[in-house]
Amino acid sequence: MPSIQYQYSPDHFVRSEPNKYRPEDLKREEMILNVGPQHPSTHGVLRLEVITDGELIVDVIPHVGYLHRCFEKHAESVPYNQAIPYVDRLDYLAAMNCEHIWAMGVERMLGIDKDIPKRVEYIRVLVAELNRIASHFIAIGTYALDIGAYTPFLWLMRDREHIQRLLEWLCGARMLYNYIWIGGLYYDLPVGFEERCREFTGYLKPKLAELQQLVIENKIFVQRTANVGVLPLPVAIDYGCTGPVLRGSGLRFDLRRVDNYSVYPELDFDIPVGTGEMGTLGDCWDRNNVRVLECYESLKITEQCLDRLQGDLKRTPDFNPQALVPKKIRPKSMDFYIRGETSKGELGFFFRTDPEGKSDIPFRCRARSCSFHNLSAIAEMARGGMIADLIAVIGSLDLVMGEVDR
Repeated sequence: MPSIQYQYSPDHFVRSEPNKYRPEDLKREEMILNVGPQHPSTHGVLRLEVITDGELIVDVIPHVGYLHRCFEKHAESVPYNQAIPYVDRLDYLAAMNCEHIWAMGVERMLGIDKDIPKRVEYIRVLVAELNRIASHFIAIGTYALDIGAYTPFLWLMRDREHIQRLLEWLCGARMLYNYIWIGGLYYDLPVGFEERCREFTGYLKPKLAELQQLVIENKIFVQRTANVGVLPLPVAIDYGCTGPVLRGSGLRFDLRRVDNYSVYPELDFDIPVGTGEMGTLGDCWDRNNVRVLECYESLKITEQCLDRLQGDLKRTPDFNPQALVPKKIRPKSMDFYIRGETSKGELGFFFRTDPEGKSDIPFRCRARSCSFHNLSAIAEMARGGMIADLIAVIGSLDLVMGEVDR
């Protein structure tokens, strides 16, 4: 049987996601370098089209959509309460925070947000802050791994495991919880949870001090991250950046303080910001330092929640965390936007309810992703830097592609 001969021609190849730059657009000595979408250092299935001039970066164009899971259309096809498992999968590293925001939004549309029991609200904040710490541990640990440090990753995974086991004891799941329900909670805290959680907070404080010495104040880490990936504050605001990325550039903007939702107004905590202590304000070091300092603040919030839950809000035999969970969720006709502070920034949900107010399925649901906005500024941070610093810039953004693609 005669062999079939194929003749190479670039015109025969159709790219599913075409490059922004064509070969004829490049200047002499410039080249197109693809980073991703399958390399682990891109933190998921992210593809970056990088234009380089030798070792220098001329431009970076992110190509997203490789992890698109149709969250918004799923949310428009099921009742509000049945969408919570899909909400978990947005930022799957901080699912409690995502659930909290979704539940608050629907409760406000129903007009029952003021009736939620205080114990329920404090439990929500408690688990959300534990999940925030776990998410930051992933961010810091994988970032150190990206730039060549292996030990911090192992230490942080060890300490994160304590949180995972606490949350597994709470609701049976380690990552995707479906614990915060509209109108209440799936279940009350297990007996002994508060005591075990307080033991953990005492254990973690010295570990955070070790983390600062091992990573944040490490001379090699400082040299690798200071003055790298600088994001000026006006640029961060223009791109809609939020969370540690925005606060790392010096703006004290945290929705837990700005919007004062849930019981955060009753709690005492600070909002860490970047100061340019080791390099330039808004560099990779500032963003990571903000995350470590936020872990201290989340521990402070956790201890205050435990004080209330073991004090005037302690469990009673007649307490039912599902007492206000509505059987029918049919908000009036309205357009409504709710936002809250996750570990990565502002997560928001826009709802357009059924025009006749007779359906428990949203007519339109739109998710505002903090990771998407933070990623959009990557070219401003990487342009003019070295290729070797590009991975350091990506890691400093703490991206979750499930939230970017939605």
